[in-house]
Amino acid sequence: MKNNTWQLQDAKSKFSQLVEKAMLNEPQFVTKYGNNAVVILSFKDYKKITKPQTDLVTFLRNSPLIEAELDISRNGDLPRKIEL
Repeated sequence: MKNNTWQLQDAKSKFSQLVEKAMLNEPQFVTKYGNNAVVILSFKDYKKITKPQTDLVTFLRNSPLIEAELDISRNGDLPRKIEL
């Protein structure tokens, strides 16, 4: 077993150790039937890889469509009549 690779049965029996290593060291890989199954990583690392690069306002302001003119007026017509 590599230092950060665990077989599923070992991961289950030593889960606390697995979590501790993920929190303090690096992501831990769990295999099932010899194939990669899941990666256990610290919450800090998870937040780092899932955090958007920019906030929504900045993203929209930097959009190439910023100069596009949109027609956002509503149609003032009444709805069509339907028979009940």
